[in-house]
Amino acid sequence: MAAPWIAPSILSADFARLGAEVDAVLAAGADIVHFDVMDNHYVPNLTIGPLVCEALRKHGMKAPIDVHLMVRPVDRLVPDFAKAGATYISFHPEASDHIDRTISLIRELGCKPGLVFNPATPLDYLDYTLDKLDLVLLMSVNPGFGGQAFIPGALPKIAEVRRRVAQSGREVRVEVDGGIKADNIGAAARAGADTFVAGSAIFGSSDYAATITAMRSAIAAATPAAAGTVKV
Repeated sequence: MAAPWIAPSILSADFARLGAEVDAVLAAGADIVHFDVMDNHYVPNLTIGPLVCEALRKHGMKAPIDVHLMVRPVDRLVPDFAKAGATYISFHPEASDHIDRTISLIRELGCKPGLVFNPATPLDYLDYTLDKLDLVLLMSVNPGFGGQAFIPGALPKIAEVRRRVAQSGREVRVEVDGGIKADNIGAAARAGADTFVAGSAIFGSSDYAATITAMRSAIAAATPAAAGTVKV
């Protein structure tokens, strides 16, 4: 299993000083920056586009960017985010007419593809796509808004994805997004997640480094073997 990554979601950052906010969470120990892209169509909210991604790259941010597309249709935005500097691009299978084509498009443009599962979305799609993915994202809230409470029913789903990834023998990140805090991140890690999206829990705290350290401690306590794993 890959080393755990903490992925602050900029949805909860202070957008008036976004460059400084991202610098601060990376200096505090975050591994990857998470973009929640919403279109007021697939989900009932409107957030950010590729210009924000491009602006952060021009600002000098070198960390990987994890773009979570909550949009429909998907394919129109994939090239724009790839050009803007995305590292991972993940999307919801319900939002794409041709899932395999969208996965191929993401990879052809030099990014790592991921598939996202809402709380009530079955994992059947993985029967046909897991061998093509670099990331599987499990939503532990219903998508559309930050600051929601963690849905415990996500835990067995995380465990099932981890089982499938282990069986495949491939390096596929298992990410969890929604209501993640220091007091429940250990349960998600124990279930098999290795990448943890946290928005308000980090950006809403008074000390980013202390919050991220507390999260890492909870992960290490839940999965002692992960502490010595080399990052990939």
